[in-house]
Amino acid sequence: MTNLAPHAVLGLDFGTTNTVAAIARGGGPALVPLEGPLGWNPVFRSALCFWEDGGHVAVEAGPWAIAEYLEFPEGSRFIQSFKTVAASRTFQHATIFERRHRFEDLGRIFVRKLSERSGGAVDGGAGRVIVGRPVSFAGHRPDEILARQRYDAVFAGLGAEVHYVYEPLGAAFSFAFGTCDPATVLVADFGGGTSDFSVVRIAAPGAAKRCVPLGHAGVGIAGDRFDQRILDKLVMPLLGKGGSYRSFDKELEIPAGWFSDFADWSRLAFMRNRKTLAELASLRRAAVDPVPIDRMIAVIEQELGYRLYEAVGQVKRDLSSAETARFEFSGGGLRIEAEVTRAAFERWIGPDIVRIEEAVDRALASAGVRAGEVNRVFLTGGSSLIPCIRRLFETRFGPMRIASGNAFTSIAHGLALIGQEEDLSAWAA
Repeated sequence: MTNLAPHAVLGLDFGTTNTVAAIARGGGPALVPLEGPLGWNPVFRSALCFWEDGGHVAVEAGPWAIAEYLEFPEGSRFIQSFKTVAASRTFQHATIFERRHRFEDLGRIFVRKLSERSGGAVDGGAGRVIVGRPVSFAGHRPDEILARQRYDAVFAGLGAEVHYVYEPLGAAFSFAFGTCDPATVLVADFGGGTSDFSVVRIAAPGAAKRCVPLGHAGVGIAGDRFDQRILDKLVMPLLGKGGSYRSFDKELEIPAGWFSDFADWSRLAFMRNRKTLAELASLRRAAVDPVPIDRMIAVIEQELGYRLYEAVGQVKRDLSSAETARFEFSGGGLRIEAEVTRAAFERWIGPDIVRIEEAVDRALASAGVRAGEVNRVFLTGGSSLIPCIRRLFETRFGPMRIASGNAFTSIAHGLALIGQEEDLSAWAA
């Protein structure tokens, strides 16, 4: 890899679930250790927690946000997966303790807090900053131009130059750094909000260009969508899904929008506002059975979203290594204990797996590469650990071609490597 950047390069993988930073100063990048309540770790949760403290509103990020939330959930506003709304025109702001916060505000607060916990490593002094971005942003009809404007507002202060690179390309560059074999590689990056794919040709060490990107594709389906499937099957029927309400002399089904909002981690965090709670109170009065709506209101008012998120995440993790798992959640008048089989979970996410495979097809087509011409498939990101995801690639490309590793840090590592290239035009998104 060439090393021509005159100053330090910061590679930043700002993820829906986690954020990781790496810095290169003329050699192989080093992951930035970030301070947490239990020690230092390069993986920093992409979360914020706001609370009122002595007449003002305090805020923390990452694992510190989780710690503050766990100490006093009802007095907190816990925000997670907020990257999901980056490309959404319908998201204008979130009201938190009577103050409006745009996406840009939330992002700048998060970056400032991450910098404070980096021990001075992420201090705005980098010569180049390479920020990862999904191939396709999450959400319905995502607005790429709006997302870019919002990203610019969030990351502009981190360095002299800020560039954006598709996240799977970062993983591809990291993979190339650790291999001496020329190959055509399909990189599959499974995050919280999106699944992204890049096809890259890797040359032997010493080549003028070690990596040449050939094609890309992405889809706004990943770990958070799988969570929604679990919630839809196990939780939503107890919160009123499928129930009815009375309107004049008619009995109508409760609108599905309430449940889609609740099952979206980014939107659930913002449902705790006076307007939404007033509308839910009105729905409760009109509901044929008001008890499930009471439960939904209680989960929102008692700020139980993170606990619900953890319960769902635990089931997913358990099902990655076992055929059955137990889902357990209690709070807000809601108590659920259910056995979940891996087979049932795979049925629930079956439509999502189809769309993911279609995105793989688009990536290969855009690269002009057939499946048989792919020498290696590099899987990265948390959801790459789900057995049916891995099986999809093993079936199509053969198990001997599958590689994985550094599921949470390879993108940041590769982004910092890319930042040392003289010409970024082949990489910038």
